Amino acid sequence: MNAFRGVFMMLKSERNFQLEFLAFLINLFLIFYLKLSNIDTILILIVSFGVLSAEILNTAIEKICDIIHPEFDKRIGFIKDISAGAVILMTIVSVIVGIFVYWKYIF
Repeated sequence: MNAFRGVFMMLKSERNFQLEFLAFLINLFLIFYLKLSNIDTILILIVSFGVLSAEILNTAIEKICDIIHPEFDKRIGFIKDISAGAVILMTIVSVIVGIFVYWKYIF
């Protein structure tokens, strides 16, 4: 149950996670509205949960860094930047997968 509490805490407090969760809900709607195949549904769910998971890990890393070293430090900044980089890479691949999957249903 603590894991679900963590997800709800992210929804309550983290703006990026809220936006990414909104994108997930839109994808759920599109899965049913466009009647995606099982494989396409799995692809969309994998990348959607990948983005959400990457954001949770990024937030955890940032919070740990803030506790360990609250003042500005370029080494901490580097750590935060590379963890945010993981999120953006997952987001980019999610958009690419979304284009490939949804293209055939929309056009």
